[in-house]
Amino acid sequence: MVRRLLALRREGKLTTGRVRSAAAVLGVRERAVWRWLAAAERDEAAGLAPGERAAYPGRFTVTDEVRALLALWQGNVAAVHRELTARAAGGEGEPPPSIPTLHRAIRRDLSPGERAGLAGGERAARKHDVFLARPRGWRNQVWETDHVQAPVLVDVDGRARRPWITWFTDCATNAITGVAVTPVHPSRESVLAALRSAVLREDPYGPFGGVPEKIRVDRGKDFLSRTVTAAFDLLDVTVEDLPAYTPHLKGTVEGLNRAVESMFLAALPGYARQPRPGKRPARPKDEVLLGFEDFTARLLEWTRWWNTEHRPAPLRGRTPLQAWQDDPTPLRDVAAADLWTFTLEDAGARMLTTRGIRFKKRDYVGPWMTGQAGLQVRIRFMPHHDHRIEVYHAATGRYLGPADLADRATEEQVSAVRRARAARARRLKKDLEAAQRERYAAATQAEPPRRLGALTGAQADAELAQSADAGLSQLALPDVVPPAAPPADWRTPASLAALITPAPSGRDSTTTAPDSPDGQAARPTTREDGDAS
Repeated sequence: MVRRLLALRREGKLTTGRVRSAAAVLGVRERAVWRWLAAAERDEAAGLAPGERAAYPGRFTVTDEVRALLALWQGNVAAVHRELTARAAGGEGEPPPSIPTLHRAIRRDLSPGERAGLAGGERAARKHDVFLARPRGWRNQVWETDHVQAPVLVDVDGRARRPWITWFTDCATNAITGVAVTPVHPSRESVLAALRSAVLREDPYGPFGGVPEKIRVDRGKDFLSRTVTAAFDLLDVTVEDLPAYTPHLKGTVEGLNRAVESMFLAALPGYARQPRPGKRPARPKDEVLLGFEDFTARLLEWTRWWNTEHRPAPLRGRTPLQAWQDDPTPLRDVAAADLWTFTLEDAGARMLTTRGIRFKKRDYVGPWMTGQAGLQVRIRFMPHHDHRIEVYHAATGRYLGPADLADRATEEQVSAVRRARAARARRLKKDLEAAQRERYAAATQAEPPRRLGALTGAQADAELAQSADAGLSQLALPDVVPPAAPPADWRTPASLAALITPAPSGRDSTTTAPDSPDGQAARPTTREDGDAS
């Protein structure tokens, strides 16, 4: 615009009204526009960047050295100035300008994204990037999936835990096609459960679902496991494995992760990120947490609201259900029985014996096995659900039936075992913490670290002797008879007397004579009959 005003001025057509209008459009004062015109008359390059100071010889510019120091000091300009000053004092380079001049040079020569990246890394720089939006496409063209840990404490068997949510979302309609909730860390079983609920369109999962053409994942090991990959292959679904740490490449599900917290989870009891008073905010002791079943029911109800009532901005006033129903794209459905088979893990072939099927060193039996001993079968099972397996004919692939774990423990036995394991884990943790609890003295000058906890020489010798005795006692054989005590009239050193058991009364024993007072070995003693011992 400044160059256009300059051309009008040279033609004699520039008026005060046009300058005033240009100032209003540019959001500056009128005198600033006149000043820019004067600078453009002296140098036409100034009209390309109005308001920017013209370059002059000797002006400080950001060099590679300054960029490296900014990265080293995480964007601290004052620290960079001190480093440059110290280097100049040592004869390395010219003295730097003042700190305000250094600030102006950095703001002028570096973009906001570069400054954020040098201070905070790639993630901070990505916040200043511009991303293009993908075209919407059609329903079931692309799904996105992800795990997200809910910031809500939920009562799981008497313990407060933060459950994990695994869901699939359709990128064209913003619909949540499938969801699964796990009390603890998710696994491939969580992915398979959510996938089944996403593909099935019968009650209570419908009407969203069907088989998608592509699914985007973020290189999670659960989504790329052998079982999940095999299920995707059998369903003829293309898996797009996105690079790590690129949430912007799956913005639909990442936006859902943010929305569920602000629109639903923040209002639940036990919300972990609730601002609390006090210097050390903590959860109130009298706070009543939701049970896992209640939390899952509320989440599923919110999912129904999202799909049927919520109107996301990209859908322009429509709900995901309306956008789904307005799309005429045909759907690919899979029978529930076939889908169950596809989402099971294959354990290979086994022989059905009179004891059932041997799997993971345990026996599985079923009522349909009567008269089937000697049959070659193939086992498929749901990961982490080892109480039941599904059995198929090894040659034809025909489904034979389920098999349950034989001699399965009762719930009381399982609870007792879990309590014993928990107590053992707590005891081991306490022992390990006690062994690693070492303290060091604070240092006010450069010196080697000094451990705290003084010991006398006698204490150290006693502890070492005790540990040595414990080690030797572990090597001792239980069937070795200790030496008997010598007769009362024999002289025995005190160091040996403590190691010899008293002799039974009325029993004659033989032992080695003690040393003579002059340091020479004493002669062998004899029994009463005169034989040499």
